[in-house]
Parts: sequence; structure tokens; C-alpha cells
Amino acid sequence: MILWCDGAHSAADNMRRDQELLRRLDDPAGGSEAVLRLFQFDPPGITLGYAQRPERELDLDRCAEDGVRWAIRPTGGRAIYHDEEWTYSFAARIDDPVWGGSLDQTYQRLAGLIVASLERLGVDVAVANRGGRGEPARRESGSAAPCFASTTRHEIVWNGRKLVGSAQRRLARAFLQQGSLLLSDSHLRLCDYLAVPEEARARLRDRLRAASAHLGAELGPRAALERWAGALAEVLPAGVRIENGDRALPLTV
Repeated sequence: MILWCDGAHSAADNMRRDQELLRRLDDPAGGSEAVLRLFQFDPPGITLGYAQRPERELDLDRCAEDGVRWAIRPTGGRAIYHDEEWTYSFAARIDDPVWGGSLDQTYQRLAGLIVASLERLGVDVAVANRGGRGEPARRESGSAAPCFASTTRHEIVWNGRKLVGSAQRRLARAFLQQGSLLLSDSHLRLCDYLAVPEEARARLRDRLRAASAHLGAELGPRAALERWAGALAEVLPAGVRIENGDRALPLTV
């Protein structure tokens, strides 16, 4: 497996990189080595789940006015504003003898890996809702609830609130899982850009704040991505190859 500390890119660039990882691994003639990519967003931006329609979910005029970039994720789920966070993607073959398996198996394995890495950093977190898929998210005046407004099974919680949101996409031969680990409350800015009436924004922001947690006080809102990479390297099996920077993999992005 490759642990790739890829740095910061725009929303569109990050999503293209992950789409390319999934495409390569799904191609019978492509690579077969699983990749855990760690990255951040510069500038901050919004991603939507692949089934969401931007014109329905976002106030596109306000995004344009404020210069907020957005992109569609290869995976599902709902909207996220990415700024002060650690973000990951994991791509592997479904038949990979170590990292492959069913949807439930892969979610569980990656959740355990994230929990172990955070424990190395001194943070006691847990895996949520082992017995169910969580409560369905309700819409707020037309726009779907943000990703961090609800918690589902295999997501990571801290003090009972959602800390890491994850979503997965599976093709014929490969899967891609993406997730965000919050380092501050900057994700609340999403409420400024959702397609909801002005009077609903404060209510939605309060709901999102109550449902989510962040590790800003424990790790710092701008904690270096390399810090998480180091913790992950300590809990990953022997033989993991560590790469850094844009030239780590020959992606056609």
C-alpha cells in the first residue's frame, strides 16, 4: 500500500485526483496497489456528493460573489465546506487480499485505522452506531442537510458528536472512500452557501454545530498534515510505501 501525503489543492483538483485513483484501480490494466491519500483544500471550497445537483443544493450566485469554489465528489454523501481539516481518500481493488472486501468490511477496516491513528495522537475517539445506519438526514427548505448534521455507522465520533464523515463509491473492480476530519468549526461556513432562505441559515448552523465536533483545541486548526501521516504510518502494516508531494504518483490530472 502507498501512504501519499499529497498536500493542498483546489476542490476540483482534489476530486480529479481521487477520480483518477479510482479509475486506475478499476482498470484491469491499471495499477493494483492500494493508495491512502492525505490532502487539504487551498483555497477552501465545497464538495457535493455525486448524486447532488449544485443548482439545487447551493446558492451559486453567492458562491461566485465570494469566490468559493465547489466540486462534485466521486463518492456519495452530502455537502461539506472544506477548510481547517484533514482529508483522506482510500482507493483499492475490491479483491485486494488485505484492503478489499464488502462495503461493510472496508468501512469497518478504515474506521479502525483512523481511530488507531488518532489514539496515537492522544485523542480518544470511537466508531459510531455499530448496530445501525443512523438517522436519515432531513432537508432544510429545499437543500439537503449538510454531511456533518447526522452520523451513520462506521463514522468517527468524539464526545458523542460526529468528527469524521466518510462516503464510499464502488465500481466493478475497485472502490474509493473519502472522508474529512474536522480541525475547527470552519465547516459551519457551508450554511452561508446552501440554497436555503436567509431565515433558515442560523437554525441550520446551530443544528450543524450541535451535531459535529472538531479537534482544534487538541491538535490545532492548522495542524500539519504530516502529523497525521506520521501517526498513520505507525499503525499501518509493515511494508507501506510513503510518498510526498505532487510527483508521488503519475496521475493524469
